Amino acid sequence: MGEFDTLHMQADYYKYSLNFKRPSGTSRGVLTTKETWFLILRSEEKTGIGECGILRSLSIDDRPDYEEKLKWVCKKISLGAEILWEELQEFPSIQYGVEIAFRSFESKDPFLLYPSKFTAGKDAIPINGLVWMGEKAYMKEQISEKVNSGFNCIKLKIGAIDFQAELDLLKYIRKEFSSEKIEIRVDANGAFSPTEALNKLEQLSRYEIHSIEQPIKAGQWIEMAHLCRESPIPVALDEELIGITSVTKKQELIQMIKPRYLIFKPSLIGGIRGTTEWLDLAEENNCEWWVTSALESNVGLNAISQWTYTLQSPLPQGLGTGGLYTNNFESPLEVQNGTLQYDPNKSWDFNL
Repeated sequence: MGEFDTLHMQADYYKYSLNFKRPSGTSRGVLTTKETWFLILRSEEKTGIGECGILRSLSIDDRPDYEEKLKWVCKKISLGAEILWEELQEFPSIQYGVEIAFRSFESKDPFLLYPSKFTAGKDAIPINGLVWMGEKAYMKEQISEKVNSGFNCIKLKIGAIDFQAELDLLKYIRKEFSSEKIEIRVDANGAFSPTEALNKLEQLSRYEIHSIEQPIKAGQWIEMAHLCRESPIPVALDEELIGITSVTKKQELIQMIKPRYLIFKPSLIGGIRGTTEWLDLAEENNCEWWVTSALESNVGLNAISQWTYTLQSPLPQGLGTGGLYTNNFESPLEVQNGTLQYDPNKSWDFNL
């Protein structure tokens, strides 16, 4: 914990460990816990809460001085959100936490950040159902559960089990459900090598895949541009956006690679402001997009969801991670019929 007084406001930070209900597999390994940090702003009459959701091994701010930087933010909190955001270019998850903490502090209700039909419980956000990597039987079980819960878009993590087993799984889904009934997105998390990627994409394309996220590792712009041109499946960039902070460089990436889709994780790409820069460029370059949470607790998910609703994207978003943990915070967010909903009659239980 850190604690510092400023002129009108005190800022503290707290570390919190989220525990997965069951180990969750990605191509970077299996997760059992996820650490996160809460930035709390207080004055005599108000409180603001932000979440700095770091993803180890993926965030550019996964570095030894992370906590030092949070201490620095608490000491310098009187600089305000704008200046702090500029100073935190190398710490996108803290940029996001600061933005949300200030917005929360300035709101009448610290959890009602972007009032809308969504927060009034009158509209919902369509989302994809995430199917985690694991044994084939476990993945089949998740798929059935998602379909029975009303999802018509599912996202499968691929690249960790045997590729043939993954193709068999897709074949099984397509035998059961047509592409009209279920849209399939796949996420390779950079698992394919540039030499094998096109061949694998051709094999995947037999199963009417909506899009593939990050088929090869980030940073290989020429190879990725080639894949975007040649792939029978539309390519979506995700990890590719991490660590690119200047608008000029963002523009360069989009114009060179020409992806069909961009995927925005605010905690990894400079918070709301950094994401908005990407969003504006995507619109200018006729590139479609959706917003995804990055395993935040319900606090971070709440902020991302409320903001995402204001964007009015027609595509299913990647916002349904709140139920993964045993020790998440009770909130008005709930997943129903393949959508994320907000029940204004439910209250928050945020207790550190």
